[in-house]
Amino acid sequence: MAKKQGYTARDAAFWRIIFGTGLSSVFIFAAMYAMQPLLPVFTKEFSISVSYASMAMSVTTIGLIAGLIILGFMSDRTGRGLYIKLSLFGSVLPFLLIPSVESFWLIVVLRFVQGFALAGVPAAALAYISEEVDKRYANLATALYISCNSLGGMIGRFLTGYMVEQASWQFSLYILAAFGGVLFCIVCFLLPKSKNFTSSTVRLAEDLEGFFYHLKNPSLLLVFGLGIVLQLSFTGIWTYAPFHLLAPPFMMSLEMISYLYLAYSFGVVGGPIGGWLSGKFGFNRVRLVAIILFATGILLTLSAITSLLVVGFCVICLGFFTAHSLTAGSVSREATHHKGSASSLYLVSYYIGVTLGSTLLSPWWNAFGWGGLVLLTAAVPILYVIFIQVYRSKYKKGSAVL
Repeated sequence: MAKKQGYTARDAAFWRIIFGTGLSSVFIFAAMYAMQPLLPVFTKEFSISVSYASMAMSVTTIGLIAGLIILGFMSDRTGRGLYIKLSLFGSVLPFLLIPSVESFWLIVVLRFVQGFALAGVPAAALAYISEEVDKRYANLATALYISCNSLGGMIGRFLTGYMVEQASWQFSLYILAAFGGVLFCIVCFLLPKSKNFTSSTVRLAEDLEGFFYHLKNPSLLLVFGLGIVLQLSFTGIWTYAPFHLLAPPFMMSLEMISYLYLAYSFGVVGGPIGGWLSGKFGFNRVRLVAIILFATGILLTLSAITSLLVVGFCVICLGFFTAHSLTAGSVSREATHHKGSASSLYLVSYYIGVTLGSTLLSPWWNAFGWGGLVLLTAAVPILYVIFIQVYRSKYKKGSAVL
């Protein structure tokens, strides 16, 4: 059967896809990062270490990585829209259960389950957009979807950070559950049925072979590594920022800290701006400037001047999301086969960075404090860029990596 033409901006279904996938992305990323501002609260309420508290973030990411692989394969066989809807529904349920548990290890278990459920949207949404939207408008739809990722992260962090001072952390999760329930109903109504989806008939063994084929491509491995490095530094700074700002000389409340998450609005515009600038000045040059900007923003947070620190976090978000969107786009440049699985592997590496930047940076934080964390997270992306430049000049002069 011939493939039907994709929707264009003139079609109502195009905008239904934009809003449906965008709203799904907003809630998924709000749910994923909602716990980040609550980590200092957990250390006190459950009398646990910072490292243990950070597992509320890291195990969610581990669950999401598992879900990306499993649900990505399943969506290739049974459809996209179903997994977007199931993902929203499954992500809401843990928020109804977590506030009533008395042991932190149960929160960790529920967050792992939630992480697996969260994966349905990123595993299916981009493929759904590429299949249903006309190629001329696919880049626009993808950019808007990715912008909603940072918007969701901002909403989740701000809501829980603000509400913990106004009411309680438990109440903030109930609000998130209600928010997710409303969005689930809206998305079920908005998303049009797939008209271009074709079920995969490839055996699972062949899919896996194609999936791991990319691990033999040195250029792609460098791109995956860059995704890990960028997210490690970004997550590390934001995970331990509340602990730093609650202490002298700032002595901020969690409500005050929650306003800092509005810096994510710079991330919402970073991707589209980066895409536009790369067309004028070159892909590699713009991404390199974004990484340098990202590291500079991290160093600005060493300041004890509140206004300069706020500027630093805004620069961090602008630099990171610009670099991330361009790096994600470079995957298709480097992959010669199985481009879909290459994109999935990039997402996996991206979320590995989340895990490394939360729990595994805890010993470094305990040993060296904010100053040590800032120097490490600023240095790692720059050192990785230098490494890639050396590799490129020596082995792969034609590579599009950087």
